[in-house]
Amino acid sequence: MDLAELESRLGPFCAAKYGRAVRVFDVHTMPGHAGFSYGFSVALGSGIESWFIRLPPPNVNWRGTADVLRQVEALNALDGTEVPHCSVRWSGKDLDWFGCPYFVVPKLDGDVIRLGPGEWAAALSEQQCADMGRQVMTALAGIHKVDATQAPYLGEAVPFAEDVERWDRFYERAADPELLGRAPDCRRRLLDTLPTDAPVGIFHGDFQTSNLFFDAAVTGTPKLLAVIDWELTGIGATLNDVGWICTFSDRGAWAKGTGERPMFLDPETLMALYVEAYGDRLPDLNWFRALAAYKFAIITGFNLSLHRRGKRVDPSWEVTALSMAPLIDRALELLG
Repeated sequence: MDLAELESRLGPFCAAKYGRAVRVFDVHTMPGHAGFSYGFSVALGSGIESWFIRLPPPNVNWRGTADVLRQVEALNALDGTEVPHCSVRWSGKDLDWFGCPYFVVPKLDGDVIRLGPGEWAAALSEQQCADMGRQVMTALAGIHKVDATQAPYLGEAVPFAEDVERWDRFYERAADPELLGRAPDCRRRLLDTLPTDAPVGIFHGDFQTSNLFFDAAVTGTPKLLAVIDWELTGIGATLNDVGWICTFSDRGAWAKGTGERPMFLDPETLMALYVEAYGDRLPDLNWFRALAAYKFAIITGFNLSLHRRGKRVDPSWEVTALSMAPLIDRALELLG
């Protein structure tokens, strides 16, 4: 849907939701890769309100990551908790407005954590990063403590073994398979050491710095405004989220030099903050870190294949691919 068509649809939609005539303006595409997201503003007699609307991609089945109502289910389950999130203002599966399901949340002012050279978060002090890390891991523990029965639309829990085996088909289609030469050994080791008593509940699915939205304050400690982008949410092993953010902050998992990436806090600090917020000893954290490294190595190989075949062009995967082998090596190291 182009912006002109979306604006023409948002006019009647907003008039119906506000119950009066309003003016919709500043319709624009939002940054990011997941789904189709747009910002827009509504002029009212009393001022201006800004919103964010998420629609599924065109020409796909509305299930899995393309089922935007799964995100609504998770966000609604967080209402009434202290977890920073965007409460859903409007949502629906009726096709009259946009020809597809949708949801609308308030548009926030701020930014995700950006750590690259010259980015706002790169200039933060060690203490500011530590304070932000505490906010982040406290929020994550809060997500994991939500009663999963409040989100029945998310379905049944993903079995631990399936969390390993579901990546087989992507492994078979990965580019540069030689970089994944140790992946079968890693898969075998993960299956041989499956956790038996790790907690199960609502997980985010992509809990990392690019999905943590702060007010980006230039003085003091930035405040976490919302955990965003819930496309991969579900019910399953909640420690997958801990393993994920730890992997993206683990220097030992990534290539040095050209493939090196800026890091947030180190994994040990993140895990300690999470355990403190969760309030209980948690088993097998290194297993979940290993699973995250294994998964992202395979995801990288698959996305590299899509890039090279012109299916989803993104040259950045050529650089990320330099870490495919280090990620698998790190996973095996964590598995002992």
